[in-house]
Amino acid sequence: MAKVLAITNQKGGVGKTTTTVNLAASLAAAKKRVLLIDLDPQGNATMGSAIDKGKLTVTVYDVLIGNKSVREARVFSEAGKYDILPANRELAGAEIELVDIENRETRLKDSLQTVQDDYDFILIDCPPALNLLTLNGLCAAKSVMIPMQCEYYALEGLSDLVNTIRKVRANLNTDLQIEGLLRTMYDPRNSLALQVSEQLLKHFGDKVYRTVIPRNVRLAEAPSFGLPALYHDRESRGTQAYLALAGELMNNEQITVPVL
Repeated sequence: MAKVLAITNQKGGVGKTTTTVNLAASLAAAKKRVLLIDLDPQGNATMGSAIDKGKLTVTVYDVLIGNKSVREARVFSEAGKYDILPANRELAGAEIELVDIENRETRLKDSLQTVQDDYDFILIDCPPALNLLTLNGLCAAKSVMIPMQCEYYALEGLSDLVNTIRKVRANLNTDLQIEGLLRTMYDPRNSLALQVSEQLLKHFGDKVYRTVIPRNVRLAEAPSFGLPALYHDRESRGTQAYLALAGELMNNEQITVPVL
């Protein structure tokens, strides 16, 4: 049965989609069967997987409203070597349509039941908002990965997100747990980043991944080529960090990637 992991943070620009795409590619490179679900109407994970969102006729939107099954909507990303439930701007209308649908919070969870044995990992890229789409992601997942920058405002947002996860666990998904906190765009030369990192380790302990994702130009470049960083520059620090994160996720190993 697949490990279903929601990758979420209501704050934008923290490397959430970058993490989803590159973690999916890294797991696939390790011969794991991976499904990436793009729940963001911007469709950035779709484009980053070399899928043209403008040409899609079936998307995750069709799955959520019940028009298509996951097997009918998924496509294979040649660029990343994983399956993807793609998204485009049509998904923005799903929230309005879901309001009057029964069990609206668990539409994605219910749809995934038929493909649980098809995959080792299902990664859900949630939008940067605490909305009904994100709620579907949290209800479908067994655990949550929270990418975050080591800065002051990130700590404030983290508190809100943790409270939301607790409410979802109490009312909708009793299995939901925090898988871990991932430090992204990390620059050890920044004293604030070091201080925030220390606070995270102090308060969350082993819930903080040992792997840290550095600021890296190759990670930023890769989406413009429609490629995960692994297939853009395998030797870059960003690529090596996500390969290490995949190893940590698979083996629960405490791996630290040098960022200097």
